[in-house]
Formats: sequence, C-alpha cells, structure tokens
Amino acid sequence: MTLSRKTRKRLALLILLVGLPAYVVAAVTVVGLFERPPFLLELAVYVGLGILWVLPLKPVFLGVGAAGSEAPEASRSCPARPAPSAARKREKVQEENEENGNGKGRAE
Repeated sequence: MTLSRKTRKRLALLILLVGLPAYVVAAVTVVGLFERPPFLLELAVYVGLGILWVLPLKPVFLGVGAAGSEAPEASRSCPARPAPSAARKREKVQEENEENGNGKGRAE
C-alpha cells in the first residue's frame, strides 16, 4: 500500500513528536537495566540504537521534505525577485552610513 505524500508527512511528524521520544526513553530504560558497560561499548550501543530506529521507518521519511505537486501554491518558496547578494547589502549599508556621516571612523 502506497501512502500519499500528505499522509507520509503527518505520519513522519507523529513519529518524530511521539514515537522518537518514547523510543529514547525505552532505550535508556533497557540499557539502564544492565550493569554499566565500558564507555566505548555504551557509546556504541547508543549510536547503534540511534541508527536502528530509522531503518524500518525509512519509507515514511523518503520525500517528505521535498517540494512536490501536492504543495499548495502559497507554500512554495518562489520569491518574486531574488534576494540581493551579501556584497550588495554591505555596499548599500556603507552608502547609507556615508550619507549619514556615520561610516568615516568605523572599522569593519
């Protein structure tokens, strides 16, 4: 069964907000039941558990963040004009400072 993009987005959000914190609590509780292992082994266990949770859920997260045809027109990020470059912004600020007399003694 193929889930629609909207359903995958909602399911991914539910997993991240509810499932992941529950998984973290469960993992810490289970690891805490045993005697504390050496640091590197404990680190390896937590890193392994941190990667393990996503493997069965990979299909849910695939393509969730990509812009698709289902996105409403208003939510697409297409600015009417491109933003000016950082260099142009600096030049504009310098010009304004010079006009106001603020830029002569200022070091950048």
